[in-house]
Amino acid sequence: MLTKRIIPCLDVKDGMTVKGVNFENLRVAGDAVELGALYAEQGADELVFLDITATNEKRTTLKELVLRVAKEINIPFTVGGGINSVADVEALLSNGADKISINTSAIKNPSLIDKLALQFGNQCIVVAIDAKKYNDKWKVHINGGKVPTEIDVIEWAKEVVNRGAGEILLTSMDHDGTKNGFAIELTKTVSSIVNVPVIASGGAGTMEHFVEVFREGKADAALAASIFHYNEIPIPLLKNYLKNNNIPVR
Repeated sequence: MLTKRIIPCLDVKDGMTVKGVNFENLRVAGDAVELGALYAEQGADELVFLDITATNEKRTTLKELVLRVAKEINIPFTVGGGINSVADVEALLSNGADKISINTSAIKNPSLIDKLALQFGNQCIVVAIDAKKYNDKWKVHINGGKVPTEIDVIEWAKEVVNRGAGEILLTSMDHDGTKNGFAIELTKTVSSIVNVPVIASGGAGTMEHFVEVFREGKADAALAASIFHYNEIPIPLLKNYLKNNNIPVR
């Protein structure tokens, strides 16, 4: 059985890690590279660095940050934020990133997914989907969650995989930062309709939440931020708990 991955997420603004609730009210949690190195030491399987203001501020993700991370950290890491072109991806991968994550640019120009997968291989193309529920439908949001669209999350998940995405980073905006648990039904639905790994994001608050999202939500990986940033759940403790609950982890 494939092992489940634990992925700390570092939302980066001006080189510092920040965290909010429902994508709002950001507060600083520490230096992004230092935190990332700490998580690698503690046994994190991968890291995700998201430059959360890059798209809104119309600039690309800081290549310098990627260089610093690559020098300090020995586990795979994904970078996202403000990536709009093949050239952007080339620069980030050549500076040391293992994967890139796109969201807004994929919605605005879906063929970008095809181009990136063709040029760099789908194993390093992650499509992030920020989902918010309206009545019974989950809709995609863009621009760091600030702009709603009419695009259905389930249909979009199918399309991005057909276009060459090698992984989906699925965030429930309704659950983000609440620590009330992941969006289990949404995660399960997406995991069951695509044949690529799904990273569940948004809502981790207890170790039991990770068991639920792996067991019931069928997620391949679980991503969290504040519980790691503020040392509420140390990664070694979480991994032991998962092993004791028969969830295969490294």
